[in-house]
Amino acid sequence: MKSGKLVHIIEIQRAAVVVNDAGTPTSTWSKVATLRAEVVENSAEEFLRNAGETTVTAAVFRTRFAEGITNDDRISFDGEAFDINRIVRIGRRHGLEFHCTRVEP
Repeated sequence: MKSGKLVHIIEIQRAAVVVNDAGTPTSTWSKVATLRAEVVENSAEEFLRNAGETTVTAAVFRTRFAEGITNDDRISFDGEAFDINRIVRIGRRHGLEFHCTRVEP
């Protein structure tokens, strides 16, 4: 993997449950890692779901290998959050490819 292609910065986030002052558990996202990445694909695809059309933004990010990242984590890139749908290993601990969809607000 050539470092010249890793021009974007992504943040890997993990969900954590925190108890607020009222004693209620609240879900929050905390930073796990900051990685340099290549954005391979960033497109909007329209899908027919249930009774109407929705737009889903799909993105693929390639990074150097990082241990411990799972599909339960998410990626923060360019002010938007992306759910990780699939993680593909590139070579033997050479890199990772994340197939993601943008989280709708």
